[in-house]
Amino acid sequence: MLQIGDQVPQFRMEAGTGEVVDSRELVGKRWVIYFYPKDNTSGCTIETREFGLAQEALLARGVLVFGCSVGDAAAKKSFAASCGATGLPLLADPDHKVAEQFGVWQLRKSADGEHMGIARTTFLIGKDGMVERVWEGVKPEGHAQEVLDTTAA
Repeated sequence: MLQIGDQVPQFRMEAGTGEVVDSRELVGKRWVIYFYPKDNTSGCTIETREFGLAQEALLARGVLVFGCSVGDAAAKKSFAASCGATGLPLLADPDHKVAEQFGVWQLRKSADGEHMGIARTTFLIGKDGMVERVWEGVKPEGHAQEVLDTTAA
């Protein structure tokens, strides 16, 4: 998993908003990327709704925010709409390549057994493209506010 001080890997992904996000174009900007396990699940819905509500305040601080999970851009658009977060760019990572680059594609345990999936993790990236902060094992409720509070410092 990427740690503080690590360089963010290069990626280019389609968002549910219709835009294409290229990490090379984010250099010079501060940004947050939160990885969530699956669209349309209770925890991911809470987290995405709260980031959608915090997006304006983050932008006012000069911080962009992106969500990322497996699935295609159409699924991300539908999920964002169901959360009331239509302006929030949810990035489509259908082959989990970017999740692997960030180190959040991990063996997960559930009542159904073990499977590979995204570990709920958030990264704050500095203007230099380096990781400033990592939140692992995120609890969805209140997390967006925690990130917002951190960006104020």
